Amino acid sequence: MGLKSLLAKSIARYYAARVKNTARNALSNQHNIFNNLLKKASDTQFGIDHQFGLIKNYNDFKRLIPIRDYEMLKPYIDKAINGEHHVLWPGRPLYWSKTSGTTSGIKYIPISKESIHYHIHSARDSLFCYIAETGRSEFVNGKFIFLSGSPALEKKNGIPVGRLSGIINHHIPGYVQSNRMPSFETNCIDDWEYKLDKIVEETITQDMTLISGIPPWIQMYFDRLIEKSQKNNLQEIFPNFTLLAHGGVNFEPYRAKLEASIGKQIDTIETYPASEGFIAYQDSQNSDALLLLTNNGIFYEFIPADEYYLENPSRISLANIELNKNYAIILNTNAGLWGYSIGDTIKFVSKEPYRIVVTGRIKHFISAFGEHVIGEEVEQSILSAAKEEKIEIIEFTVAPQITPPNGELPYHEWFVAFEKTPNNIDAFAKKVDQEMKQKNIYYKDLVDGNILQPLVIRPLSKDAFILYMKSEGKLGGQNKVPRLSNNRHIADKLKQYII
Repeated sequence: MGLKSLLAKSIARYYAARVKNTARNALSNQHNIFNNLLKKASDTQFGIDHQFGLIKNYNDFKRLIPIRDYEMLKPYIDKAINGEHHVLWPGRPLYWSKTSGTTSGIKYIPISKESIHYHIHSARDSLFCYIAETGRSEFVNGKFIFLSGSPALEKKNGIPVGRLSGIINHHIPGYVQSNRMPSFETNCIDDWEYKLDKIVEETITQDMTLISGIPPWIQMYFDRLIEKSQKNNLQEIFPNFTLLAHGGVNFEPYRAKLEASIGKQIDTIETYPASEGFIAYQDSQNSDALLLLTNNGIFYEFIPADEYYLENPSRISLANIELNKNYAIILNTNAGLWGYSIGDTIKFVSKEPYRIVVTGRIKHFISAFGEHVIGEEVEQSILSAAKEEKIEIIEFTVAPQITPPNGELPYHEWFVAFEKTPNNIDAFAKKVDQEMKQKNIYYKDLVDGNILQPLVIRPLSKDAFILYMKSEGKLGGQNKVPRLSNNRHIADKLKQYII
């Protein structure tokens, strides 16, 4: 065992103990952050407009601060982008994180000098929790790769602008720099496929021990490595590769194919970073759930997902959450987001500590007939059927077919790229349909009542989603395919890839 891994074990124990202590004080953390955020921002334009000085408790806060999405907060963001000071947070943002919204186009999310270090420290702490729990620290002696966006930043009125992963590249601690790959020059390449080829060239002969990124793009990296090396799997290329860190999408639909590419099961760590803040990470290998980070400069609120579109939905703090209930997560941050709906839905599976699972996107659902099918339900249904049949799923998405051209009953249309298409696609679709009926009673009633016919699966070519994302200019980086759409925008473009 090298000196680096010995030191990592010692340091990890300290940070892991601190994480556990912080988690035990989650509610007091939230109370303190609530007060500190209001105090710090009371003299900003937003604070004055919303009478922060009159807020004495959470009920006052809810009365004066409405829930907002990006479009509703955009007038304040535009002022800050145009150079005004003290708009949403004291001073000016340290960065603007650029993201692609499905309805808002490009969004610019503020990152402040107070919030930036939480993005760095949270990723670090997730690794230290892993080392402290498992005792496995040898990976720190090898090379790491973070499949990320370009660190090349533009400027808007003097403030650097870029993708979150690119911004974070400028703040990676010095003790990691000697291990990190790829090179800065390669990381700055915009064309994802060309960039991936260069990453493969730089890493294929290295001792890669930790690989991190969004699962579909990790898989694409693995495929290129195997093709170029003419090896059978990653274990033959990187024999010391022992840890995979991932985030951005649910890992389970990708697990089987990734593990097949690796050649064995390895440890994984799931993280939940967002431009708006680092929200959670997997702090234990004994639980797939993620530890909610309650002392990260974010005051959390939650709206029951089934009330989200009501005129006056319930709105609660962490103190009043219920387990196994689907919530839309709302953020108030030390970068100046207030009552901000990030668009994600989560469930709490534990209160001691507060652990969550991400269940989907509040705007990604199918409810063409009132069924309100959500991402968690479709993912669990297809994965359960695929596991039973030993079928590997590469990627999939679902959309309603409301007016079939031949006048038949409407249905949910599933577009699925398989590693190997099932011999009997109709039988597989029937199994998935039965799973869906068990998970969503409204869907069951619609099918049993002959309002909908059972779901239909359209098998796609293996590279269908890569080709689709490429055609949309969204190949690689932090981009991902929505699991569900309530319209036919994606579905109609995928029809050309049906086999």
